[in-house]
Formats: sequence, C-alpha cells, structure tokens
Amino acid sequence: MSAQPTVAVRMFTQRFSATRRGARLARYLAVQQLDVWGFPYGGEVSGSVALIVGELAANAVTHGRVPGRDFELRLLKLPGSARPGTLRIEVADTRTECRPPAPGALVPPAHDSETGWGLVLVTALATCWTVLDRPAVGKIVRADLDLPGR
Repeated sequence: MSAQPTVAVRMFTQRFSATRRGARLARYLAVQQLDVWGFPYGGEVSGSVALIVGELAANAVTHGRVPGRDFELRLLKLPGSARPGTLRIEVADTRTECRPPAPGALVPPAHDSETGWGLVLVTALATCWTVLDRPAVGKIVRADLDLPGR
C-alpha cells in the first residue's frame, strides 16, 4: 500500500467593513500575505493579486454593500500537480441581487468611460473567474490565478 501524498493548502481569510477603507485594507493585507507565502511585494504575482483584490473589494463595497454587513476576502494557495499551483481569490458580500454579469456575458464599457473597467481587468489578469451563490446569503466572486513555476 503506497502512502498518500501530502497536500498543502494555505489559506487566509479576513472580514472587512464594507467601506472604501475596508477595500484598501483588503488589498494591502492580501499583498502582505503573499509576501509571507514567498511572493514578494512588487513581483508579478503580487501586482496581479493587488489589482484583482482591489477591483473585487471595490465592487463588494460599491455594489454589494448591505448596511451593517461586512465583506470577506479569502486567499487559497492550492497545490498543483502538473502546474506549480493556483491562487484562488474569493470576495464575498451579503447582497444577493445586483450580481455582476457572467464572465462570458461581460460587455466592456465605452473606450472613454471612467467606470466599468474592474471586471475587464480581472478577466485580463485571472486565469478564470466566476460568480457563485454564498451558502447563507449573498454572492462570492472567485478568481483563479495560475502561479508561475519556481
């Protein structure tokens, strides 16, 4: 009988106030956690995650805010078998309505628009993203980022 391989999953979860300050703090702490996991500040992974978390947190604060309710950030570093691994970013809020369009239905804003570019950036940076129902109430926007080989 062969031994089962050990699977190491790293996880960071934190709740934030549904304010602009909470969104900035989520972005800051995500980058700090990546540094602890060996993805240094200012690197490619750190920069991509900072933008993705910043956009998803800003959307949670702007479109998913319910007075008196927080939003939650979760980072999961999933091991890879053939690939080096995946970083999963999840931002959950408590608003059920006002869902973003599905990734395939996303329509970019007019080229001179100053708003509406957040999920376009997420689409460009993430390997994939989706919107899920949150078990109790609300939604989770999940973005996966393939990690570069070491």
